[in-house]
Amino acid sequence: MAGRPGRPRVCVAAVAGAHGVRGWVRLKTFTARPEDALAYGPLQDEAGTRVFRMRAKGLAKGLLIAAVEGIADRNAAAALRGTRLYVDRAALPPPEEEEFYHADLIGLAVEDTQGRPLGRVRALYDFGAGDVVEVAAPDGGLLVLPFTKAVVPTVDLAGGRLVVDPPGEVGPEGGEAAAEKPGDGTGQSEGKEP
Repeated sequence: MAGRPGRPRVCVAAVAGAHGVRGWVRLKTFTARPEDALAYGPLQDEAGTRVFRMRAKGLAKGLLIAAVEGIADRNAAAALRGTRLYVDRAALPPPEEEEFYHADLIGLAVEDTQGRPLGRVRALYDFGAGDVVEVAAPDGGLLVLPFTKAVVPTVDLAGGRLVVDPPGEVGPEGGEAAAEKPGDGTGQSEGKEP
């Protein structure tokens, strides 16, 4: 994850484009309520080199409209298109029981219920039918599993691991559906909705 070592960050929004002529931007947010993306203090770009102070101005077609301090015209706002906006993980509220920030799960070791290592969490996705967890196997393959209590019975953040009980057709023994080639995923979910 981008950012300073030892300070994990979570992407809460991305600039979708300019809005109007005053330098306002349209934000695609990754929070439960769009306005929450601005509730955790100043935002940073992916490299952590630019800081953005924003004020919510409204909603339009599911996007948050925001004024950006120091941006006063459409061209400057348009230049921010595609900028992903992050906050320090520590600024976010603790997740509810049985909820997790994706940023807390990325990189965790994954083992089966017998304690055999399967790899590390590479990404989590939500394709509309529920989250799936993508595991990078030591052999370079990918294991994609539903992120459900039945398949992932144990999330041990303190121990740095997930325990999984893969369905029979997606087992660790290299069954047909067990490994996919890297790059076959289509979109990455950036964090639990705060």
